[in-house]
Amino acid sequence: MVSSSRVPSSGQLDYIAPKSCTKCPRLAQFIASKKQSHPHWHNAPVPSFGPIDAEVLVVGLAPGLKGANATGRPFTGDFAGNVLYQALASHNYCSGQFSPDGRDNLVLHNIRIINAVRCVPPQNKPDASEIANCRGYLKTELTKMTRLKVMFALGRIAHDTCLTHFGLRKSAYPFSHGSAHKLPNGLWLVSSYHCSRYNIQTNRLTQTQFTQAVGQIASYI
Repeated sequence: MVSSSRVPSSGQLDYIAPKSCTKCPRLAQFIASKKQSHPHWHNAPVPSFGPIDAEVLVVGLAPGLKGANATGRPFTGDFAGNVLYQALASHNYCSGQFSPDGRDNLVLHNIRIINAVRCVPPQNKPDASEIANCRGYLKTELTKMTRLKVMFALGRIAHDTCLTHFGLRKSAYPFSHGSAHKLPNGLWLVSSYHCSRYNIQTNRLTQTQFTQAVGQIASYI
């Protein structure tokens, strides 16, 4: 994997959460251990990727250990990223060559990508306090995205994080694959099962279904 210094400086990477953030002791300790064992990895909160004036915001769960935590770019370096960027390309949301190590010329068009939790959690499972600690960075993100129309949530945690941010009851906007809810503020919340290796391999989600879900976004822009 590559170090953060070799992540493309395309102007599309934005440190909403500072690299020095240690709000979550468990995550900070976990990252510190990876700095020892893998000093050339990114090993820090992962920046957002994509233009700030995008109309679509993809909200994932958290960086993968050998994915975004290593490369420093959301959904880059692991299975889920390969699925996501392939689906985005098929609907013209990105151009350029994608490489799993992040050393590429990939550019996103009218779409931005973040994670509900910016730091890699052990076993890819953030706890409730860590999700809550990171919600302030989502608030900053949304304040900057003045042209935002659609939030595309990957998985229940991302879906619920969006609703909690706006103070909305989860029962009023239930999560399901392919669900689309118009929120009181006029934004659309479109959701999908996460494009993780586990979901694909267990057939909970197929790559075709995920690509179709990405295609659904355009209906709400």
